[in-house]
Amino acid sequence: MTFRIKRLTLRLILCFLAFLLIVVSKGYALEKKASATLSHYIMAVIYDDLGQAEKAIQEYKEALRTDYENAVIHLNLSVSYIKSNQLDKASEELNIAIKLDTEAVEPHAILALLYSLQNKTEESNQEYELALKNASKINPKNIEIYRNLGELYLQQNKLKAAEGMYKIVLDFSADDAGAHYYLANIYESLGDKKKAEEELKKCIKIKPDYHEALNYLGYFYVERNYNIAQAEKLIKKALELSPENGAYIDSLGWLYFKKGNFTQAKKLLIQAIDLVKDPVIYDHLGDLYFKLGEADKAKIYWQDSLKLDSQQLKVKEKIENLDKTKNK
Repeated sequence: MTFRIKRLTLRLILCFLAFLLIVVSKGYALEKKASATLSHYIMAVIYDDLGQAEKAIQEYKEALRTDYENAVIHLNLSVSYIKSNQLDKASEELNIAIKLDTEAVEPHAILALLYSLQNKTEESNQEYELALKNASKINPKNIEIYRNLGELYLQQNKLKAAEGMYKIVLDFSADDAGAHYYLANIYESLGDKKKAEEELKKCIKIKPDYHEALNYLGYFYVERNYNIAQAEKLIKKALELSPENGAYIDSLGWLYFKKGNFTQAKKLLIQAIDLVKDPVIYDHLGDLYFKLGEADKAKIYWQDSLKLDSQQLKVKEKIENLDKTKNK
């Protein structure tokens, strides 16, 4: 109980100080109007802390009667609405808070969470982006903001925007292995294989135990049928660091397939598929069985691959060509 009282007292002090800053910034005098607003605001905070969301909502509303343009009150009211599961009203209050304080971070971040809970992915990403952009204005040297923006842009397939964010990260920290890793992903997607390889090498030089990069570069070589000996070393090192990683086991299995060691390839690819259900691994197994002359099994695995990712044109072509061959 003592701890709860102390915590509540501290929160009230902080809320009072925050409110006071708003009052000063607006040029208020602590007169009757501001005093009434503050009284309701403090009561709302108390009810909020006690878990009485409905009473908190009423007090926040009363506070807004005398200070409707107070973004902080709208923000806190939105949180109380969320606690009482009134999500539409929460969204309304958050949008008001944003209009009143265009450079705020919190209302955009909370809206992003709300939209995410409602499976509104596009809206959630937009609000998250705005929250991060505003945060970067407040704290322009916070490297995590640019990392998060880079990741968001990657998810949205905004590759040039993502590239820009990770370059900013490297401006702050040239030895950021993660930034080099993601730049490699970006450059490969943009079709610049040379830059992708360079970034992966930089990443591994900075962080030799970065197993994601080790596997990535190894698989990169396997897919292009060069540096196969080096690729094997890289993938095996990745597996030493993460031995139960199905993707890495698939990489090694695919390497053995390329080398013509079909027995070892089959063993590893089956092991990989038991660990992770990935369309690429099913595709690899389809290719393996086709190579072994087992066309029916090959087709089954290619079909399983398409069930996980129906947009694979090359896999569709393999099935179509197989069917054409059978029907001749």
